[in-house]
Amino acid sequence: MFNSKLPDVGVSIFSQMSELANQFSAINLSQGFPEFDTPNFLKSQITHYVQHGVNQYSPSSGVPKLQQQIASLIQKKYATELNAAKQITITSGATEALFVAIQTIVRPNDEVIVFDPAYDAYKPAIELAGGRSVHIALKAPDYTINWRTVEQKITKHTRAIVINTPHNPTAKVITQQDITELKRLVGTYKLYIVSDEVYEHITLDEQPHLSVLRDQELLAQSFVISSFGKTFHCTGWKMGYCIAPEHLASEFRKIHQYVTFSSFTPAQHALADMLEQQSEHVDSLSDFYQQKRDLLIRHLLGSRFTVLPSQGTYFLLLDYSDVSDLNDVEFCHWLVEQAGVAAIPLSVFYQTPPGDKVIRLCFAKNDETLKEAAHILCQL
Repeated sequence: MFNSKLPDVGVSIFSQMSELANQFSAINLSQGFPEFDTPNFLKSQITHYVQHGVNQYSPSSGVPKLQQQIASLIQKKYATELNAAKQITITSGATEALFVAIQTIVRPNDEVIVFDPAYDAYKPAIELAGGRSVHIALKAPDYTINWRTVEQKITKHTRAIVINTPHNPTAKVITQQDITELKRLVGTYKLYIVSDEVYEHITLDEQPHLSVLRDQELLAQSFVISSFGKTFHCTGWKMGYCIAPEHLASEFRKIHQYVTFSSFTPAQHALADMLEQQSEHVDSLSDFYQQKRDLLIRHLLGSRFTVLPSQGTYFLLLDYSDVSDLNDVEFCHWLVEQAGVAAIPLSVFYQTPPGDKVIRLCFAKNDETLKEAAHILCQL
């Protein structure tokens, strides 16, 4: 019998629900990808570079022009100066960046604190590094972090804390109080931070994005990870990046070179042009997605669902307690098979599910798709 390194890992819930959506011709609000296309300028630029022979390996750490454009964006957004060549590494998607960051710092028997509900890539990466994920459950409806509980979970084996803001799947954003508490624990216990900020440019209702990059003391202990796929509606390109202090970035790159070595060269050049020439796209994302969130909520007003607050990302949580007694996995299967709408059950993001009746919808869809889905949900 083959001895699996990840015996508990199967087909992801995202793949399962998308497959069911296709099978039952349902509206797919499950997997978190935009229904609309990548900006025309970006598509034209990648075509330009492909056609003009920019198709070979880039430097392993990334195309210098793209690194510099990211540094300029960080300066503009967070008033933080970076050494682009030494601190910014381009990766094949944010998931690669998360994996490499965790492999860089986690050793056998180390513990890493993870907040549930959590993106499903964290735990396997920790386990493959020989570590153990220590899960702290956040509770509906507000999903706030109890930092006293966090401190109680810290042991002599604790190596790092993984944070995610804006948060997938709860759509919460970290507060200044959270940052203060995180900073205290990192300083007291000499911990590292893996900060998953792939939705950094999608905060709603004028909520600020409190990036770790804003604080030099936190940045000194952090890997900050972001995604071009989320920002430019091109998730299939698998383009992301990791920012870290020079000594950590150097160690990160040692592993990165043996995972992907380098990332898609034409896309790097195109993304650099996009950031340089059409930066207004980034600035408009929050308003763009807020309109979509508000449209979906408005069309759900007549339903029996309870809408939970969405402060960031392009996700919306619904409590279906008044709709069904099924658990959330069973309800999502019923919803796609019988009602024709695919959603994600929140319990799959927990090590120990709390039993809440909450599902996640993705509103990165065309307006008509959202209206049609809401109409169906209002009939339940």
